[in-house]
Amino acid sequence: MVLASSALQWKIGEAARRSGVSAANIRYYEREGLLAPQARSSDNDYRLYNADDVHRLRFIRLCRAMDMSLDEVRTLLALDLGRKADCSRACEVLDEHLRHVRERLAELRALEKDLRGLRERCDGSDDHCHIIEALHERADAAALAPVTAGPRRHV
Repeated sequence: MVLASSALQWKIGEAARRSGVSAANIRYYEREGLLAPQARSSDNDYRLYNADDVHRLRFIRLCRAMDMSLDEVRTLLALDLGRKADCSRACEVLDEHLRHVRERLAELRALEKDLRGLRERCDGSDDHCHIIEALHERADAAALAPVTAGPRRHV
């Protein structure tokens, strides 16, 4: 939803407070093209933000809280809620994101199992820590393994 432009304008600190997005992230989203570079006040060169900008920042924050990538957010921001084709594209974006979330959940379950196995190696009563021992063994084994590119991070 796009709000009607408002005559009210706020400096970046107030826009950050109203949107829940830090000033540093607002500047970052401007550099990334998710938010148009803002006009500057003539008297002191402060960036000025209006209600539409704050709404857009809230939209970005919501999508990022759902672990969406900047590209996914960028795609959703470019869509028109009144066009059927854009609705289909939004569904595609969310379907792809759901696939990513499911893959990540599987990775996290495997990580949890691995961590539980490590934790079960030591109860703290021995003369040395079997957890740290196992981690050192893994580090040595990793040094011998060929270096390959790991999975590409989503965000």
